[in-house]
Amino acid sequence: MKLKNIKCFMLDMDGTFYLGDHLLPGALDFMEYLARKNLDYLFLTNNSSKNRGIYTKKIRRLGFNVDETRIFTSGEATTIYLGKHTKFKRIYLLGTEDLENEFRQAAFELVKEKPNAVVLGFDTTLTYEKIWKACDFIRDGLPYIATHPDFNCPTDSGFMPDIGSFIALIEASTGRKPDVIIGKPYHHIVDAVVEKTGYQLNEIAMVGDRLYTDIALGKAGIATILVLSGETKLVDLKKSEFQPDIVAKDLKDLLKQLEK
Repeated sequence: MKLKNIKCFMLDMDGTFYLGDHLLPGALDFMEYLARKNLDYLFLTNNSSKNRGIYTKKIRRLGFNVDETRIFTSGEATTIYLGKHTKFKRIYLLGTEDLENEFRQAAFELVKEKPNAVVLGFDTTLTYEKIWKACDFIRDGLPYIATHPDFNCPTDSGFMPDIGSFIALIEASTGRKPDVIIGKPYHHIVDAVVEKTGYQLNEIAMVGDRLYTDIALGKAGIATILVLSGETKLVDLKKSEFQPDIVAKDLKDLLKQLEK
């Protein structure tokens, strides 16, 4: 099994560990298995509109006492990328207060004039003025980074427009796509996990329910595990270009496979 050398499991949340306000089958047993085997984990999300504290509170409320340091967002991954690969310090950020705090904690200065780069996050506080100013900077040629590519964010009542929708809007106005996109399925988020944890690519596995984000991370050189407890069904898998190393019904089924 390709997972015999895995030391760190990256877990998607909604559709993998929980669904709405309920833990999915095997969620707690899987975490107990990781603790028993002294294996590491991170909960990984593309959503850069919320900070780790919000996810920590939800997972604890659902019954698992997770430490805040075990939550890894595309927002944090973006700060790691910028710190490692650029010298940018002055950032024009389109983001929520949570994302702003993430950047300030990483020693970036958030500015409205003369930035070094534009960063587009999932900004539920977005205004026309923010978009207009960002387009001006991007049209002038400033480096342009997006935290993740999702077009829509699932909600209890359907979907809300996510960052990908605004990437399309900005491209229509400026003719430019982001120079770099950090989140799943791009390898930059895996690179950030390597930077954060020190694990090698062959020691990391992604567990998730979406083929085009979670399982597509296999292109970055890590193992992938598809759970059928969320978005993807077996019929989707048959016609997908992204194929996981392991398929499990849910975390309960994955645990059975690991224990064999």
